[in-house]
Amino acid sequence: MRRAARILLYLGTAAIVLGLSKYHAAHIADPPYDFTDSFRFAWALAYITLLCGAAYGVGLPDLARGRKSALGLSLAAALAGAGGISVLQLAFGSVLLPRFVVFGTAVLVVPGYICCAALSAGGRLREESRDRVFLVAGAEDASSLEDELRHQPERPARLIGMWVPGDAPPGGDFTETALASRPTVVVLSREAQADEAVVHQVAALHEAGMRVRTLSLFYEEWLGKMPLSELERMALMFDIGELHRARYGRVKRAIDVAIALPGLVVLVVVWAVVLVGNLAGNRGPTLFRQVRVGRWERPFTIYKFRTMRPDAEATAWTTADDPRVTPFGRLLRRTHLDELPQILNLLWGDLSLVGPRPEQVHYVEELTAKIPFYRLRHLVRPGITGWAQVKYAYGASDIDAMEKLQYEFYYLRHQGLGLDARIVGRTLRSVFGRAGR
Repeated sequence: MRRAARILLYLGTAAIVLGLSKYHAAHIADPPYDFTDSFRFAWALAYITLLCGAAYGVGLPDLARGRKSALGLSLAAALAGAGGISVLQLAFGSVLLPRFVVFGTAVLVVPGYICCAALSAGGRLREESRDRVFLVAGAEDASSLEDELRHQPERPARLIGMWVPGDAPPGGDFTETALASRPTVVVLSREAQADEAVVHQVAALHEAGMRVRTLSLFYEEWLGKMPLSELERMALMFDIGELHRARYGRVKRAIDVAIALPGLVVLVVVWAVVLVGNLAGNRGPTLFRQVRVGRWERPFTIYKFRTMRPDAEATAWTTADDPRVTPFGRLLRRTHLDELPQILNLLWGDLSLVGPRPEQVHYVEELTAKIPFYRLRHLVRPGITGWAQVKYAYGASDIDAMEKLQYEFYYLRHQGLGLDARIVGRTLRSVFGRAGR
């Protein structure tokens, strides 16, 4: 249902823009013209892209909570799309699309977006009631899983029952308990999988029509991460796209260069603005340089616009409301413009657009000693954005680093152009201040 709502939103946007464009060309324009054979057809496609991008950016149709939220987000998306095409028309100095099409679309998409948001909300409720989880694991696993399911899982689900193997009498039967709670998915921890009596009973539940997942596989499918508590060396011996699929690696690098080249133009323009801003409220060097660990554990210098005081200690963990950040630096961070000089790293091949975030040398040394398999993340080129960044907030401790590593392992296992595109989309959504799928 939620997927249908997304498809309907995008197809509906295209139908409105193209329908109004064709009507204008045939019945309003003087003289009439063939819309599909005119230059305006390409700009109509651009307008569709702007509207769909704006809708995704503000969180439609998935993240609307209630009618007021749906109305507000729909208006924001429509105004952003119409404003974007209007700016392009001013820049080009010509009427790329008639006002009838631009503003008529902005009016008509709002009720359509609201309907799609309602459809998605209904689908979300059905998904939550459809995926009912019975967990066979320790109490600590149950508590962690319940917390994870509350915070924007990839697939909604509810924990409706559990069984702790160690607390049960030898040979204890939990099938009746499980059946009474009517689960749709039975999840087994590694400890439960090692108990032959548990496996025998779960087989009976499977024969009764229930899905069965290991805890690690459930985390992958429903939460988009790989739990460290469940990992063994063999579990991490999977193919990594950038390492084992040469074509993917070449395409990924080509995309990075294709983005970096026009990005240099944007960097030059923004650099001039930042120079002026630094004179007013952020006196000191314009660029911040720091050595980070890249692919194959090779160090490189990363570039950003400086956001902290020049005398600030740069080796401490960065927090969301860091007191070392200057007022102008806070503006750069809020708009994500401080990351723009990394275009240079992207062009030189130190970074990719998508990948694990590069860490400082001394943190890598500490975390490698503390966290099993940490070095695995250095088999691929680090990224400007990544799965861990869009799924998890600021990392300000070893515990946060361990949490983010679970998402990075998921990225390594599923690395591909499709997942990269999802990450870029969610990054754009986070720039608009919206989180989620």
